[in-house]
Amino acid sequence: MKPSTTLIYDGSFNGFLTAVFVAFDEKLNVADIQKNSECQNGLFSETETIFTNVEKAKRVWNGVRNKSHNAIANVYFAFLSETEGVELMLYTYIQKLMATKSGKQLDYSDGIVLHISQLARKVGREKHRMEAFVRFQLTKDDIYFANIEPDFDVLPLISKHFRDRYADQQWLIYDVKRNYGIFYNLDHVEMVSLNLRDIHYNKTIKSDVFKTEEYDYQTLWNDYFKSTSIKSRINPKLHTQHVPKRYWKYLSEKKEAV
Repeated sequence: MKPSTTLIYDGSFNGFLTAVFVAFDEKLNVADIQKNSECQNGLFSETETIFTNVEKAKRVWNGVRNKSHNAIANVYFAFLSETEGVELMLYTYIQKLMATKSGKQLDYSDGIVLHISQLARKVGREKHRMEAFVRFQLTKDDIYFANIEPDFDVLPLISKHFRDRYADQQWLIYDVKRNYGIFYNLDHVEMVSLNLRDIHYNKTIKSDVFKTEEYDYQTLWNDYFKSTSIKSRINPKLHTQHVPKRYWKYLSEKKEAV
């Protein structure tokens, strides 16, 4: 029996997929898959450092996707949940998937399969919540800025939504919990890291970073609501139920404007 091995990767999704490729290719007995920033050596396992290889990552991605489009979404969304130990669970999930003739044959009574599916759904809900409730302020550089603290790492999932919705405006959405953001420069979206010590986290506090306090980003917020709502589907009671109380005053304005 081969000794167990703990794979150490750089924390990126491509790095994780590379680790999965190596595990399959070398037929390793995987004890764990850990980020290099959080690694803890096991008492009875060897360690192997994995260097991210995009081509190897693509092969795993394509292999999972060919089995099931739903499974590849589950893998990516669950990875972004940042749940402790999710890498090993995902590796086991991929093993089970590859052992089936069709991805539709995955057994959802299996604990790992069910847990990955549940994690993916939670991340999906957080994605939609951020898409609905991100609020912008206009900076002196004419960039619409919003800071967020989502429960999961959903920035990679919401970039397309905002790029499509606000294609004619420069905007920056920053995750203050994970200290990185996505910036749209009217051409493409890129990831950025900033020093936010001088920018307030509570939007009710005045800051000279922004042109105005309420008017500019309130206008964008209302424009967003009108562009994404259908009159016949608007349910004010339901909206109020799911919106934080501090935003209720905007909901009353939206109903009048629609």
